[in-house]
Amino acid sequence: MARAFSRWIAPACLLLLPLVARAADEPAKKPHVVLISGDEEYRSEESLPMLARILDETHGFRVSVCYSMNAEGKVDPNALANIAGLEALDDADLVVMFTRFRKLPDDQLERIKKYADGGKPMMGFRTATHAFKYDGGPHAAEMNEAWERKVFGQKWITHHGHFGDGEEMLTAVSINTPEAGHPALRGVKSFEAYSWLYHVEGGGDSLEGECTKLLIGKALKSGHAKEFDRFPETNPVAWTKTYTGASGKPARVFFTTLGHPFDFRAESMRKLALNGVFWALGLEEQIPADGVKADFVAPYEPNNSGVGTFKKDIEPAYLAGPRR
Repeated sequence: MARAFSRWIAPACLLLLPLVARAADEPAKKPHVVLISGDEEYRSEESLPMLARILDETHGFRVSVCYSMNAEGKVDPNALANIAGLEALDDADLVVMFTRFRKLPDDQLERIKKYADGGKPMMGFRTATHAFKYDGGPHAAEMNEAWERKVFGQKWITHHGHFGDGEEMLTAVSINTPEAGHPALRGVKSFEAYSWLYHVEGGGDSLEGECTKLLIGKALKSGHAKEFDRFPETNPVAWTKTYTGASGKPARVFFTTLGHPFDFRAESMRKLALNGVFWALGLEEQIPADGVKADFVAPYEPNNSGVGTFKKDIEPAYLAGPRR
């Protein structure tokens, strides 16, 4: 009887083997990175698509870029109350924010808050310390400052001034020596940035949460030169932290106060950003010793920073959902 049972079950097992083999051969689904552009000063509508293209064409990620859009359906950083394509957050594995003083309607804001509270990783550039600005109403108390501190580690306080914007380097960026072995710093070397230094700690201010400070910036020129006790000439410009929202799940967060459009000409800046993506997604083992490949895959010739200096009728790359 036992011999007969063996003859019956063996073919069934053999039938399963091809199914198991096919499942093992299927490639893992690539992460979906959603980059949210919405600032009227720093040309995130140009820098974020550039990073998205490298993630797509060099690293095979799925990418979406969401832009501030006007009533005519054109990319318009001055359209403070509309970011198109935020439905992509429903399928996002990582959200990268580069927004400034947005006043989004409830449905768009709730998509961002829902994602942030879900325990998935987030990244922020520069003006995400002041991502939103509501003129009163139910969102002002939470979203104008408190949300940014909780999620990214700091709100907007002040900066050291933009002298000769885009014409000279204003911040010397160096590795924070105790964190030199952090995966996000692989291949990142000291460099000078066009970004004027943001104040985030010192003089009574501190980052919120347990932040790992990766890079330190020193102001090369400063409008606060006579008050360095209150606004020190050195400040962190990149850090990591965790954020635990309503879901109770801790999420990795990577943030940098750098982000002038010309900063991304520096390979170290691009490596920092792309390493940050890999780290935030928990893929630090895939970051090579010299950092992830960060070569441009298309010309990057952004306009200078400044309110109103954006390119008109820009073609929105990777708009409204992943390309593949």
